[in-house]
This record gives sequence, C-alpha cells and structure tokens, in this order.
Amino acid sequence: MSNDDTPAGAPSGARNVFEYSVSELSGALKRSVEDQFGYVRVRAELSGVKRPASGHLYFALKDDKAVLDGVCWRGVAGRFAFKPEDGLEVICTGKLTTYPARSKYQMVVEHMEPAGAGALMALLEERKKKLAAEGLFDPARKKPIPYLPQVIGVVTSPTGAVIRDILHRLNDRFPRHVLVWPVLVQGEGAADQVANAIKGFNAIDGSRDIPRPDLLIVARGGGSIEDLWSFNEEAVVRAAAESDIPLISAVGHETDTTLIDYASDLRAPTPTGAAEKAVPVREDLRFTVADLGRRLAGLRVTMLRDREERLRGLARGLPSPRDILGLAQQRFDDLSDRLPRGLVAAVQQKSIQLNRLVGGLSVGRLKQLVTFRGKELESTSKRLTPAYARKLEDLGSRLAASGRMLDSLSYERVLERGYALVEDASGTPVSKAASLAAGDQVTVRFADGTSDMQVLGGDAPKPVQKPKPAPKKKPKAKTPGGDDRQGSLL
Repeated sequence: MSNDDTPAGAPSGARNVFEYSVSELSGALKRSVEDQFGYVRVRAELSGVKRPASGHLYFALKDDKAVLDGVCWRGVAGRFAFKPEDGLEVICTGKLTTYPARSKYQMVVEHMEPAGAGALMALLEERKKKLAAEGLFDPARKKPIPYLPQVIGVVTSPTGAVIRDILHRLNDRFPRHVLVWPVLVQGEGAADQVANAIKGFNAIDGSRDIPRPDLLIVARGGGSIEDLWSFNEEAVVRAAAESDIPLISAVGHETDTTLIDYASDLRAPTPTGAAEKAVPVREDLRFTVADLGRRLAGLRVTMLRDREERLRGLARGLPSPRDILGLAQQRFDDLSDRLPRGLVAAVQQKSIQLNRLVGGLSVGRLKQLVTFRGKELESTSKRLTPAYARKLEDLGSRLAASGRMLDSLSYERVLERGYALVEDASGTPVSKAASLAAGDQVTVRFADGTSDMQVLGGDAPKPVQKPKPAPKKKPKAKTPGGDDRQGSLL
C-alpha cells in the first residue's frame, strides 16, 4: 500500500508511518525482546515436559498466575544431571525470544537446576501418603484379573483415539462384549463423572438387558500433570479401591503415574496396553490348544505302544497257561483218585476206636469204680472230724490268751494297784486339777466301786454319801479247757 492510498478517515500523519510486513514486524519484536531480556533467571514449576525424537526438550514454566513456554536444545538438555519431570520446581537461566511462526514468545534455557517439588507435586505426595495410610493401596486388597472376561466395561471419553485404540486391540486379540461409559477425562467435573461411572458399573446386577462387566478399564491419553489431575482426586481413587469388579488403570503414557494406578488392581502403561492385559490372543490360544491336542494324540499313541511292548515283554516271562494249569490238574486227578480210598480207611479207623472204647465199658467195671470212690470218701470223712476238733481247740486257746492279755491291760487292774479314776459330770475323765472349779460334781472310781464328790475351793473333795456297793461275787471255778471268762466252744 502506497502513501497515496491512505484510506479516508485515517489519523493525520498516517501517510508518513513506515509500513512493515508481518515478517519484518516479527523480526523487530524478536530483536527487541532478545535485546531487553538477553539474560534472565526464572524460578518456576515444570509442566507438560516433552522430549521428541529430535532430542530437544519442550516444556512450560508456570506459577500460580502465568505460564511461559520454554525450550532447551538437544546439546544443552543432554548435559542435565537430573531428569526434568512435570511438577518439579526448577531455576532456569537463559534468554527470552519469540517464535514468529506462532506469534509466541518463549524462553531458551541454557541452564536448569532443580529447586524443589512444585505445589501440585507437593499436594499429590501429601494425598498419596494419606490414602496409603488408610490402606487403599494395600496389595492384599487387589483382586486377580479374569483370564478371559465375557464383558468389559470401559470408562473413558467417547471421542478421541483412546476408545478406538482399545476396541481395535480387543478386536485383534479376542473380541469381547464392551460397554462404554462416556465421561469427561479432563477439566471441571471429570473426577466426579469417572467415580460415578466406576460405581455405576458395580451397581449393575445383570438382571436386566445390560450384563454386568467382568472387568473394568479406566483409560485416558497422555498429558501434563494438570490434564491428568482428575485421576488424582480422592473420589476417583476411593471408587477404584472399593470396586468389586477387577479394575485396570490406563491413564496417560508409560511415564505418567496417577493415584488411581496405586488403587487399581492392575496398571497398564497405555490404553492399548490395558486391552492387551485384559484378554489373551485368540489365535495364540487356538494354536496352543491345537498344539496341545497334537501332542496329546502323539503321547497317547506313544503310551499305548509303550504299554503294548511292556505287556509283551511281561507275557514272554510268564509260563504258558497249559503249563500252569497242567500241574494243578494233575494234582486234582491224583487227589480225586485217593479220596474214596481215604474215606474208607478213615471210617474203618474210627470204627475200630469206637469198638475199643465200647469194649472198655461194663457194669462190673462201673460198680468197682463206685465202690473205690465210696471208700475214698469215707476215709476222707474220718480224717476230717479230728482235724476239725483240733482246729477249734487251737482257735479257742488263741482266743483265751487274747482275753487274758486284754484283762491284764484293763484300767481296772490299774485301780487295784491304788489308783483312782476321776470323771466330771458328763463322764469325761479329768486329767488336770485346773480343769475343775469349786462346786463341780465329780465321780471318783476306785477298785471296789465309785463315789460322787463335790469340789471345794482349796480343800479336798468332800465325799457324797452313797449306799455301799454290793459285795463282789466269788469267781466261779474254771471249766476244763478254759478260764472263768471263756467257756468251751465245743
């Protein structure tokens, strides 16, 4: 456009303004930014770190209010002593420049050093420790993945490459019935939708037209830590841990890790990897079954052939049936021939023994035996009477001796030697004077009788008048064979 073609209504003096092309203006801005910010030092948190095949490092530097794109060329990125990761807080040194093709400005980093974990990473680590303390990540809670599920439930976005990759890989490996629960996988409300989808699949009881899944897959493509943050929310993690249906998490790429990966029963590196872990390869199974069938048939033929050879070998070691039965048949014939003669001989022998016993029995012999036993009984009776009398006499002598010893040990013999027995009113013998008190009634027994007395304080007991006892009878004369206290037992 020339100065003469200035449009009507343009500000005065606009005709004298220099005209730039887009490239010239972009270049001027690039030089201005590089001159003004040729050396800067920035403290920020890394996000969206990417390293393509070229070896360059692309990322974003951010804080709570702004985001700055950054790039680190391959020669510089290869000299870092650490691996840049999302959420890592770093201090970068370099210059600001522009990228004219996108009208963006960025920082070319010449040096980078870690400054500590970023705010998101710190929050993530704190949440991870809290949920781990509750036991949600305990390996004992994890359920085994079914070998060949009939129905697979997939929680993911209905659009995009993730669901297509999963369905394509399942169809290639082993086609299964797939139920898709569409959810947001990023942004506000995504965490609640994912948690509700997991709970919804578990609520299916299979009684209606919708079958209950045997396996769940929660999937999402790769992204920055902010993009994947929905799968770090407590609602999603708790829903995954409480799922009764085995669950495979496939969130992000292989290097991405979210909290649902710790709570799931199995973690897959990618959504495609989740489909591979969910089902085996059908063609491999067919080949394996066919190969096992062929091997089984071959082994069956080999086994039958081996058993046949062993049977033939054992049969050669056995004698012929004619030889085995021939000896037994010969013995049977011999015994059959001897049996009639043996029976006749046995009957004759038993008949002779019977006749011998019958001949030894007679009336005279029985009478003789009765007479002998009677005389033997009479002789025994004659010897028994004197023996009985002697036994009784011996027992009587022993009893009389025991009576004399008992009489000699009687307390009455002690009283005859001048002693007396003192008894209280109840008839208990008194052995100590201290056990008596003045006025107590006592009975004193002497050899010739008893006397009742009353105890006086400090004085001898006062006799109580009693009628004289009857005179003692004279002892009877001793009977033969014993004394006056023991009669004859005979």
